[in-house]
Amino acid sequence: MAASSFLAAAAERVGPSIRRQVLTLTDAAASRIRHLLLQRQCPYLKLGVKARGCNGLSYTLNYSDEKGKFDELVEDKGVKILIDPKALMHVIGTKMDFVDDKLRSEFIFINPNSKGQCGCGESFMTTSSSGATKPGGL
Repeated sequence: MAASSFLAAAAERVGPSIRRQVLTLTDAAASRIRHLLLQRQCPYLKLGVKARGCNGLSYTLNYSDEKGKFDELVEDKGVKILIDPKALMHVIGTKMDFVDDKLRSEFIFINPNSKGQCGCGESFMTTSSSGATKPGGL
């Protein structure tokens, strides 16, 4: 009995810190998102995924005026991002960056769940999405 109460107490103390961050932003990404949200006068940017591309999934970014019932709210570096509940398992632990140079101006996602990516970088695959890319899968 004493051992189980000790473990329960330890789990309570470390529980929140064990939870993996859903999404983190670089300073460049946060700055660009802040600029976009102020320009549109919108409180949230919403991150999702949709089935498309040669590897199965593609990121989507949309403006949102309100938080949906099951959306995950991420607040980082002064900006608020909503994660679509269908995208959550595909993006946990992802770092979002923004690159602006002579060749491109885009958000980049460094996703530890990605098990494959197409050559152009437009689509990706996770282990939980691999069934959707096979014939007859969904």
